[in-house]
Amino acid sequence: MHSSCPTEVTLPAPLYVPAAHQWVSATTGRIAPDGYSWMQAVCWAHIDGTYRATRGHGPQHIGDTTLRVAVELARLAPCRPGIDYLVHVLKLSKRTVQYHLGILREAGLLAYRAKGTRVRGEGGRASEFVWTIPPAFDTALRLTTRTCDRYIRALQGIAEEGRTLMKRLGKMARKLMRRPRRSRATRPSRTRSRSTTRCTPMEGGSESSSTAGVTPLPPEAKLGHGASKCPAPKKSRNNRRRTLNAVGRRYQLARELVEQVDWLRGCSVARIAWVARDLADAGWSAEEVRAWLHFRGEATHVHRASGLLAVLLRGAERVLGTAAKRADAVNRWREDVEAARRARIRQVRARAERYDGDWQAPRSAAVRRLVAEAFAPRPEAHTAAETLPALDGPQDLTVEELQAMRDAAWAEYMQGDTALVTSAVEAFGRPAAEAMYGLDLVQRALHLSRRSPRMSLTHR
Repeated sequence: MHSSCPTEVTLPAPLYVPAAHQWVSATTGRIAPDGYSWMQAVCWAHIDGTYRATRGHGPQHIGDTTLRVAVELARLAPCRPGIDYLVHVLKLSKRTVQYHLGILREAGLLAYRAKGTRVRGEGGRASEFVWTIPPAFDTALRLTTRTCDRYIRALQGIAEEGRTLMKRLGKMARKLMRRPRRSRATRPSRTRSRSTTRCTPMEGGSESSSTAGVTPLPPEAKLGHGASKCPAPKKSRNNRRRTLNAVGRRYQLARELVEQVDWLRGCSVARIAWVARDLADAGWSAEEVRAWLHFRGEATHVHRASGLLAVLLRGAERVLGTAAKRADAVNRWREDVEAARRARIRQVRARAERYDGDWQAPRSAAVRRLVAEAFAPRPEAHTAAETLPALDGPQDLTVEELQAMRDAAWAEYMQGDTALVTSAVEAFGRPAAEAMYGLDLVQRALHLSRRSPRMSLTHR
């Protein structure tokens, strides 16, 4: 018996370039001279299918969306696409654009020339890329290259085995670059309106002709109104009433609840539509749901509105299973709301009448004590004979004169002048000055005189 050895199959090396080699200074590929040549390499990578992403999320291979992003990059020279620009042109999300730019870099089809940064005061700067062609493309198409300072490696020739594939890639690249950009705008209808005949204001068909060779003119009496009599008027689509399906009714009910219920303000309409899906399918209206919530109880502190709504609506379709029961609940809810409104009006009127009447003593004992202290006479209101001492001595001052001296001294003290008090202390001594101007004023004046000779004081 002869033993046969299995034939070894050599699998193509997967396309993958690590992050450290995704710069133009470290790339092993050659720089493409133009966008068309680069698109041929992108189409080859799409057909080859050996690239697989190393991350566990997002797109895993070079697909149609990657080709759309590559077409936009091929149209830019220099290749400096902003993320917002690609999002606006391709109608993709920001995350999707970032995913496919990463795929092109990891497949060796793009290399950084300058990475985007944020400059303070100038805003963000987009990354600048260089179109690169991986060495696996040259190997697969049997291309011969030579060293070139400008392109690192320049194309020199192609073997016969790779010409068929090169023609296919060229045709594919031209088709992609000629394809117009997709737009979300409404495309014009290709079907032409099939009306019968074109109407003219002169009651003559456009295809009619006279046997005498001259078209007769209509009488002037028939040209006054200028109205067109078209036998088939065009129907407007706006007249058709839009009907909602089950999902549309759920979202409509959820939107009305979010707008009308206070503690549901700001909630996600989609989440509320999911919570109230059973009621929407049963034909409930927003008023019927509010009536049910009213009889279940009003909420004061709400931590998670959607969860509270799910708890309150549990079993509602079984309790109010018919339209008559729901209508009765709505009527009772409206009566309760009207009764509460009338009660608030009576309360406001009673409060206004109580405020407009005579003043009544407060009920609190502490408040009554504060009021009594406020209306009690102050110690300063006593007569001058009770507060001012009578002086015996060479001054021979009366009570009125002593009060006038004190008032003048206080007035000058408030202006920052302490000359009257300090001169009395120096001339008669401090006890006599305190008897004339008072202990408080003498202490203040002496304290002020030690700091500044003149200072303006204000009451607080």
